[in-house]
Amino acid sequence: MQKIKPGYLQHLLRFKIIAVIAILLCAKSSFAQLRNSYNLPNHDDKLYYFGIILGYNTSHYRISHTPRFLMQDSIQAVNGLNAGRIHLGILANLQLNHRWDIRFYPLNLIFSEKKFQYDLKYPEAGETSLVKSQNVESIVMSFPLQVRLKSDRIRNFRVYTLAGIKFDYDLASKSGTTNSENLVKVNKTDFGVEAGIGFQFFSKYVIVSPEIKISQGLNNVHAHDPTLRYSNIIDRLNSRMIMFSLQFEGGGLL
Repeated sequence: MQKIKPGYLQHLLRFKIIAVIAILLCAKSSFAQLRNSYNLPNHDDKLYYFGIILGYNTSHYRISHTPRFLMQDSIQAVNGLNAGRIHLGILANLQLNHRWDIRFYPLNLIFSEKKFQYDLKYPEAGETSLVKSQNVESIVMSFPLQVRLKSDRIRNFRVYTLAGIKFDYDLASKSGTTNSENLVKVNKTDFGVEAGIGFQFFSKYVIVSPEIKISQGLNNVHAHDPTLRYSNIIDRLNSRMIMFSLQFEGGGLL
């Protein structure tokens, strides 16, 4: 049986040591390359940052009838129909930790349109249609305050959920004016809740975040006027909105 020379064993041991060191160096290099592949790697260390919002919204009123609706037969039904417009704004994001954020919108301008459709039993004088419609256009300054929960970051991707409250002021409301068309008027202010989900995509210089959010108004925004034919059959109007937004986030201080 051939004997193994001590020099050969030493050579084999040196080879193994060199191989292990080479593997560790390669692993370290690969880890560094993986880390370097992260865009904006220090973003989560920032105390706060800002962003801009561009989006599309669709909204309508949830309608509750008064008892007078059952006492008359000229208006068979009234429905709130969806209509779409755009919105834009500026967001401010405060990072409490790697999971939780607080969000405020110092500028959030929402252009919206809500439609009413009345089904009539008899056409109005001089008309033949049994359908009467009304469009209520709004330019809303909205001030949401939200809490956001973020997932772990997976390379350059992250998912998050959010929930919060909001105060709305309608710049285009005509609740205090006369209504020659005998239709519905709405109040200027509203208070509501909202919730949504979004995704963060980290690019080299900016974070792009598509987001969908549902908003529900809590106040009755109907400016009741018993002298208006189409208004006195409505008890409550509550706004509902779905918002699709594209947010561009970045900047801020450490």
